[in-house]
Amino acid sequence: MKLTILGCYAATPRSFTNPTSQVLEIRNRLFLIDCGEGTQVQLRKNKIKFSKINHIFISHLHGDHFYGLIGLISTFMLLNRTTPLHIYGPKGIKEVLLLQLKVSNSWTNYDLFFHELESRDSEIIFEDDKVVVKTIPLKHRVYTNGFLFQEKIGDRKLNMVAVQNFEIDTCYYQKIKNGSDILLADGILIENSLLTFDPVPAKTYAFCSDTAYDEDITKHIVNVDILYHESTFLKKEEDLAIKTMHSTASQAAKIALKANVKQLILGHFSTRYDSIQSFKEEAETIFPAILLADDGVSFEF
Repeated sequence: MKLTILGCYAATPRSFTNPTSQVLEIRNRLFLIDCGEGTQVQLRKNKIKFSKINHIFISHLHGDHFYGLIGLISTFMLLNRTTPLHIYGPKGIKEVLLLQLKVSNSWTNYDLFFHELESRDSEIIFEDDKVVVKTIPLKHRVYTNGFLFQEKIGDRKLNMVAVQNFEIDTCYYQKIKNGSDILLADGILIENSLLTFDPVPAKTYAFCSDTAYDEDITKHIVNVDILYHESTFLKKEEDLAIKTMHSTASQAAKIALKANVKQLILGHFSTRYDSIQSFKEEAETIFPAILLADDGVSFEF
């Protein structure tokens, strides 16, 4: 699992920071999460191939989370994209984007599929044979979702020494990896546990931005491997966090602690602060496993 932060600062873009956008690579799938202004420039800077992005998840319809989307859609068209593009986001996102395409007479030459969201409950919005994505209802000034990305448990791993010792034909390898026992020609049954190792543990990633402090979030993210949680303000500006329905670094740490997550990544920093190191220092007083997002930073788990 690899997470690349394209932008992680709140509100307005600056010459040296970008609003929210990130790319999650999981089980050979590439998911774009939010798409603030400058996202396609950041994709190029980080050498991420546009053609590998087939699914885009938008948390809410505030500009710093989706104003870069129409530009990216248009660039896909200019690059002669033919692969369908799926967009998951709040109800209204289809109307906004189709109006922009209409008035600019810039219809795409590839299929656009909109998956509009309006449920206040967690729901599965994407699933294939390797990954499932669920919404995480968040508490913000407009309808907002976070997203939980879960790997499905893969095949068991062949113990090649054991398989070769029993002289098992390669035609049975997939059956073994699927968990089956094997009956040899002489009638001896070989249990699967003697032929395989446990599969690599499935990983989970939760994206939570933007949201006020809300302990209801924890029931959706219990025991996740990595949690990205917004931390727009420091504790001394908690009154602003309440007013704008954002979170502080210490509040994000409390959520991580209550949900028993393994690793917390802080992001969505207000640009009022000279350094983001203070966010880490504040959060570490509550939860020890803290990483700081920053534009262009990648994490591999």
